[in-house]
Amino acid sequence: MSKKRRLGTDRRPTMMDVAATAGVSQATVSLVLNGSPGAKLSDATRRRVNEAARQLGYTLVRRGPRTVMGDRTNILFIADEITTDPWMALAFEGVRDKAYEYGIHVSLAVSHGDEETEKMILSQMSHMPLLGIVYGTILTRRVDLSPAFDDQHTVLLNCYRPERDLPSVVPGDVLGGRTATDHLINAGYHRIALINGQQGVDASRDRLKGYRQALSSHDIPFDSELVKPGNWEPLSGYEHTHALLDLDTPPDAIFCANDLMALGCYDALKERGLRVPEDIAVIGFDNREISKSMHPPLSTLLLPHYEMGEIAFELLLDNANGRQAGPAQIKVECPLVERNSVKVMAEVLDAAGSIKA
Repeated sequence: MSKKRRLGTDRRPTMMDVAATAGVSQATVSLVLNGSPGAKLSDATRRRVNEAARQLGYTLVRRGPRTVMGDRTNILFIADEITTDPWMALAFEGVRDKAYEYGIHVSLAVSHGDEETEKMILSQMSHMPLLGIVYGTILTRRVDLSPAFDDQHTVLLNCYRPERDLPSVVPGDVLGGRTATDHLINAGYHRIALINGQQGVDASRDRLKGYRQALSSHDIPFDSELVKPGNWEPLSGYEHTHALLDLDTPPDAIFCANDLMALGCYDALKERGLRVPEDIAVIGFDNREISKSMHPPLSTLLLPHYEMGEIAFELLLDNANGRQAGPAQIKVECPLVERNSVKVMAEVLDAAGSIKA
């Protein structure tokens, strides 16, 4: 079995996966796998980390020879926020691991989206031989960078400029919304509800667009009663699930635009005495760690922030070396992670036949 299959996704294992498996921090994993001689770690901890890395098939990417132009051996990663959500940490790790292959060091700074703070960060880093800057945001959104970035090669991660004059890497949320809905339709469900994220957010808009595209391609009429505006939190998933079940014709499947709302959805279904997926199917979006531990484990879509980080580095390297033909936006696919919250078509048809009988 491949290391990607063991993780249940189409991505390679990361240092965060090793840390979660070993029950230690990411910093501890880095110290162990880098063989840091001064690290005060017990032999048991070292063995646990090495065993977790072996089980997952994780290999630390070692620094290679410096193959970039001149002495530009540093990248600055500026994040607008670092929260309990893992997205920016995964994106940073993707940039860092790829940069290590070229012997490039990546520094992390947090600006909280404040222009003056960003100017100060850039001023403090001006003495370093920078290859360029990766600017990342916790939410997929448009950004208006200050003129202080004009003199640096910059790649945008999970964000974009309205002028589209800088290369950017964002998740393919439209395709993700379509993939989730297609999966439910192909499994035999036809009255599919959507508990969407916060209104006015790019991810909510695009996942709804993908949902509607999938319905249209299967000649299923769009029903606005089946679409509820959530806010990414479990409570909204819980409340909107109850509202959906109170409809004259309730849904046979619910697509939650993130896994936290799916968690609340599960609670509401349990209160109603409904089983997942025997009575109703549920699919999420994000592939948070909690999705594997839900009962049953949640089918979901993976947010590809690690891969987005890798691609951002490649764009930055091309940009810095004059190989970028022009500004480009790359949308990275959000792969489906199939678990047990959606029945296969044969099971759905059998259940429908039993009800009719």
